[in-house]
Amino acid sequence: MAHKKAGGSSENLRDSNPKYRGVKVFGGQTISAGNIIIRQKGSKYECGKNTYAGKDFSIHAAVDGTVSFSKKNFERFDGRRYLKTVVNVE
Repeated sequence: MAHKKAGGSSENLRDSNPKYRGVKVFGGQTISAGNIIIRQKGSKYECGKNTYAGKDFSIHAAVDGTVSFSKKNFERFDGRRYLKTVVNVE
């Protein structure tokens, strides 16, 4: 028999690595072609003019220029409308 009580082990001591998501280049700032503008999970922001999305939904600049953000109405298949932020490079 054990002469000491077993030490407890908590199940909640783990954490995941940081993902560093968010806006990397803000409106009005200049950017080079291929650089990341936004890292995101899902399509929270939409690609606009002179931008493209990577396979992880990150938005990249297609050309050198200045980043700008705008709002645009989109329509769902059931007719409801929703507002999304669109990222452009001019």
